[in-house]
Amino acid sequence: MKKILVAGAGGFIGGHLVGSLISQGHSVKAVDKKPLENWYQIHQNAENLVLDLNDLNNCRTSADGTDIVYNLAADMGGMGFIEAHKAECMLSVLINTHLLMAAREKNIERFFFSSSACVYSALKQTRTDIVPLKEEDAYPAMPEDGYGWEKLFSERMCRHFREDFGLKTRVARFHNVYGPYGTYDGGREKAPAAICRKVVQAKIGGGKNIDIWGDGHQTRSFMYIDDCVKGTQMVLNEDSIEPINLGSEEMVSINQLVDMVEEIAGIKLNRNHDLTAPQGVRGRSSDNTMMREIYGWEPTHTLMSGLEKTYQWIFDEISSGKKSF
Repeated sequence: MKKILVAGAGGFIGGHLVGSLISQGHSVKAVDKKPLENWYQIHQNAENLVLDLNDLNNCRTSADGTDIVYNLAADMGGMGFIEAHKAECMLSVLINTHLLMAAREKNIERFFFSSSACVYSALKQTRTDIVPLKEEDAYPAMPEDGYGWEKLFSERMCRHFREDFGLKTRVARFHNVYGPYGTYDGGREKAPAAICRKVVQAKIGGGKNIDIWGDGHQTRSFMYIDDCVKGTQMVLNEDSIEPINLGSEEMVSINQLVDMVEEIAGIKLNRNHDLTAPQGVRGRSSDNTMMREIYGWEPTHTLMSGLEKTYQWIFDEISSGKKSF
């Protein structure tokens, strides 16, 4: 069993990863800058630390005595957040840079960096019927402004720490992860959670309408959290050294996503399309060829099955009066 640092453990993916690692018998040091009461999940069997990992000394403290680092820490959210907070998103480069420096100093065995599909060139994502994105499509570079540039730069930092210093770095590009125990309001939520929240509110409050950002024809693929956590650990533990896609190939339009949540809820709403709202690229989906060939990994959750679990959790949260951080 290993002593493992999960950076960003108070976040959505980080909380699920900590739980998975503990269930396997690992000793986990969980670190996030948010106050503990704002963590999405708190695992009592972990060593839970509140530290700002923008600071190099805090990264040294966090990495000390550990064997493996998972870096999931970043200042980010859905499209509404990252389009309005480009500088804040780019400042996350300090987290990965300082964690890499600390990992080298502490002789960490392996280092995982969570990148994003936002690294892919905008020129490859101009149509709703997009060809699924291959890993090579990140170059020539034209990533999402702010957040995407930070992720692409940090990927290169991982590569050069591996080449120059021998640190075993691994990188996966996450494609739209969703599921329970994440944010569903407040401005940082992503499309599946936002749509579930709006449908839940209409269901509970007797509403007849739903607001949708854009014309609803923009396309995406969405990966359920359990598949993400499993794939993340596979990438960390194996020997593929290049950034690799971790996502679903089940592409849908936003209108189709709304259809599915309405079906789960058993209601039908009138749609108000806000063409002035942030929309991101026109189309995006993952090509999982490398994950299949190298790891034999495929998502086990269909979008509908994952949405059913996500919707029920958000319904329970809202109906019980809890708040989303």
